Amino acid sequence: MNRLFHTPEGVRDIYNGECQEKLVLQENLHKVLRTYGYQDIETPTFEYFDVFSSEVGTTPSKDLYKFFDREGNTLVLRSDFTPSIARAAAMYFLEEEMPIRLCYTGNTFVNNSSYQGRLKESTEMGVELIGEGHADSDAELIAMTIELLKKSGLKDFQVSIGQVDFFKSLIEESKMEETVVEELRQMISNKNYFGVEEVISTLGLGKELEDAFLALPKLFGSCEVLNQAKAITSNPRALAAINRLEEIWKVLSFYGCEQYVSFDLGMLSKYNYYTGIIFQAYTYGVGEPVVKGGRYDHLLAHFGKKAPAIGFAVVIDAIMSALSRQNLKTPVSCSNLIVLYEQEQKELAISLSKKYRQEGKNVELVIFDTTKQLYDYKTYGLRSQASDMLYLTKEEKALKVNLDTDEITELDVNTL
Repeated sequence: MNRLFHTPEGVRDIYNGECQEKLVLQENLHKVLRTYGYQDIETPTFEYFDVFSSEVGTTPSKDLYKFFDREGNTLVLRSDFTPSIARAAAMYFLEEEMPIRLCYTGNTFVNNSSYQGRLKESTEMGVELIGEGHADSDAELIAMTIELLKKSGLKDFQVSIGQVDFFKSLIEESKMEETVVEELRQMISNKNYFGVEEVISTLGLGKELEDAFLALPKLFGSCEVLNQAKAITSNPRALAAINRLEEIWKVLSFYGCEQYVSFDLGMLSKYNYYTGIIFQAYTYGVGEPVVKGGRYDHLLAHFGKKAPAIGFAVVIDAIMSALSRQNLKTPVSCSNLIVLYEQEQKELAISLSKKYRQEGKNVELVIFDTTKQLYDYKTYGLRSQASDMLYLTKEEKALKVNLDTDEITELDVNTL
């Protein structure tokens, strides 16, 4: 009886053309990160549990893949890059007082429900800017997000900006219990206006504070939202949060990014380490954000380095899905050469392949199987992303086949 091997729920194989498109996409996006001065860093796929503990404010323990080493220490697969980068930065850049720009590419693992096709393993590419607390830095990362999405090939997308300090300042003023805060956070995030009204009506808050909470699910849209937000509260910390967004908006205008940006003061992240702006990018065809980011000015202190920081992660798999559903293709160069040879021409085939590879060409050596036809190898070449095929026959002839046009040219082997 044959055994059927398949992948576990929530993960998938990526192969052939799709894999090549993904690698090309990552390469294109990585070039953008480098143009902004970001340096690459690699952190381990698994970390000690404490890096992702509840005190850090990242992925809940129930959603982590946990296991033990030989000494009995609890380890977890990386679920979120930011705590890993923060831990590494505190170790290797503890005394650095100048800005630290780091970028990364790798996979994250979250043991969540797989409903709606959500993956448990995802490839992410992102940046962390450490040691800069200015609004200019916030705007730079949003502008870079927009440039990355353009570079990916997406045309219709929107970056939505929130401010967790606005919500936290109102919560602090209200002095409500944590259980109520979590319920309210969920209602506001889901834009459940009637749910928010029901929760708020039982708390006996003052009119200004009550009106501010009721307005939160509706405060999304253009920069006019910022004026509306300032009109509903006199809380100094809340007003400072809005002033920060106005400053970011001004800097974004210098980048020419206004058409891609909107505001949503009801956006509240599940990550508790965020302290200021948060932002998410959306496009057609996928329900989840394709980019997620925000400011986390206190996270590095948990690992021993006091420094402000901001970062974001591009979800590569979500970008790939969006491109596919919008019928947009990542341009892949079909520059491979197939050298097809019969046994009598083995020495020549190997010699030519060595020569072409030294010239920088990608060469695939294929032995001609007499049970197959030349047509079979032409279709194989197209599947292999090859542009040309050189067929060395036993008559010491060479046929050059253009796989795009199907044009065949006979060549003298001595001229190759």
